[in-house]
Amino acid sequence: MKRSQTVLLWSLALLFVALLTTWFLVTYKQVERSVDLPPRGEASFNPLYALKLSLRDSGQKVVSRQRLQLDAMPPGPRDTVVMYGDPRTLGHDDLQELERFVRGGGHLVVGLPEFSESGKATGATPLSGFLPIKPSVSRSPCLVRKVQGKPDRRVFCGAPRFTPEANADIAAGLQHPQGGYLFARFQLGEGSVDLLSDMDLLTNDALVETGNAAFARQLLAPNWGAGRFHLVYSVDMPPLWRWLLEHGWRALLPAFLCLLLWLWMRAQRFGPLLPAPQAPRRSLLEHLEASGEHLLRYGQLGALHRALLAAVQERLRRRDPLAAALDGEAQAGLIAQRTGLTPTEVRAALDTRPPRDPLDFRHRIARLTELRKRL
Repeated sequence: MKRSQTVLLWSLALLFVALLTTWFLVTYKQVERSVDLPPRGEASFNPLYALKLSLRDSGQKVVSRQRLQLDAMPPGPRDTVVMYGDPRTLGHDDLQELERFVRGGGHLVVGLPEFSESGKATGATPLSGFLPIKPSVSRSPCLVRKVQGKPDRRVFCGAPRFTPEANADIAAGLQHPQGGYLFARFQLGEGSVDLLSDMDLLTNDALVETGNAAFARQLLAPNWGAGRFHLVYSVDMPPLWRWLLEHGWRALLPAFLCLLLWLWMRAQRFGPLLPAPQAPRRSLLEHLEASGEHLLRYGQLGALHRALLAAVQERLRRRDPLAAALDGEAQAGLIAQRTGLTPTEVRAALDTRPPRDPLDFRHRIARLTELRKRL
């Protein structure tokens, strides 16, 4: 190839690469895109983690834990306890301790538990002895919260509404247009208790929505800057037997059925399901007789005669090796002296020729049997 052709090819290749690079730079542009990653660390299991960070950024003292642990970490007189969980799991002693804490100047934020439409009044029953509310709740439709310049937000959707007693000392509250309260602040002694229908407004995902952060700030205002904030994101666990009855039946029921099936398989049955197998009864002699009958049926007389003759000769070698080593008349005479037979009968019994017919076969077998008995 000439040098001019090589230069032309390289020029075309460089031109193609330049055009391709220009097209890529003109067509594609580098852009940044934000991708929400799943929460990690404490944020993955603590629903009040965003509230904890927000309070720390505001200069407040915050303690976050999973259990209430009033004995190990008792709250101070001007502290605030936020319980995110089902208050029905609290024991009588815990409720009394919380009441003493509130009457001494503490602030407690607690929510109503979930309840079913059929179960009319079980949601407020545990709190009716602690707070001046009636043990009956009802589900409410959504409220529309309007913020200037922001889209409308629906809050308290399906949240339970509660009714306070007539003598209840309510410092602040939020009533539903259809009746009942969604939020109320009860004064107890020197402290206060905030009863909230929907505690999800304080969780990580809800605080980023418009207005929820301001609502949380107003909710925690009574002891703001006076003490520590105790964020309890999982109230004390119920007893094991109660937890198993409420949540563990899905696993316990199949396990119980498997146990019953195993017991049924291992139980004593009345009468056999299958006939009992017969015990082995055939001996070696029966097998030999069956084999001999088979050979006799198919005319193998010579094979039977040779087998018995070999057995007699083997026995003769064990009993009288000298007679077994001889042959002819000397052997017949010596065997006749030992057995009491005549030499002619001995020679006829030890004859190696095959039987001519079944009659001759029976005679030879009889002679061999008699000789074997006498050896």
